Amino acid sequence: MFTGIIETLGIIKEIKKDYDNIHVTVSSSLTHELKIDQSVAHNGVCLTVVAINNEDYTVTAIRETIEKTNLGDWKAGDLVNLERAMKLGDRLDGHIVQGHVDQIGICKSIEEANGSWYFTFEYDSKLNNITIEKGSITVNGVSLTVVNSKENEFSVAIIPYTYEHTNFKSFQIGKKINLEFDVVGKYVARLYSLKQ
Repeated sequence: MFTGIIETLGIIKEIKKDYDNIHVTVSSSLTHELKIDQSVAHNGVCLTVVAINNEDYTVTAIRETIEKTNLGDWKAGDLVNLERAMKLGDRLDGHIVQGHVDQIGICKSIEEANGSWYFTFEYDSKLNNITIEKGSITVNGVSLTVVNSKENEFSVAIIPYTYEHTNFKSFQIGKKINLEFDVVGKYVARLYSLKQ
């Protein structure tokens, strides 16, 4: 489990294909604190550390993960948002995040607003995921509050700290992003659909 509060950015150093899997090597200031078999969220995708070498560590993604996330678009030099799993007893500053991406979204617009930014994302509503005004959403692993909810799109407001300390600063219109919808909202939507 994660909180959606990004600890640091990592830089992708190398991507190696291995049959249907890919091995991603990341350089990070967190590497010296990691251990083999530890879960780390990368742009909201929970991946297991399989190797550590000085400041670099490697994680492996299987085909299902690659198909459901933007991982297939990653390349050497990209910045990734990193968060280690939460500890029991810590404050939950964001919201409950599983690290299981529900679907990909597309950055539709970026609007600067006197020191903050509004990002609007579009997603395929046929997959039965929903947002609600003032509800929680995870975008590339970042816990955010929805400020404008529509059937197949939503907006979030980004403060300068989040902009500078996450990969939001590299977003452009058309960028694919990972979305994890609020877990409570997913259960409510599922229960509602079963009663129809």
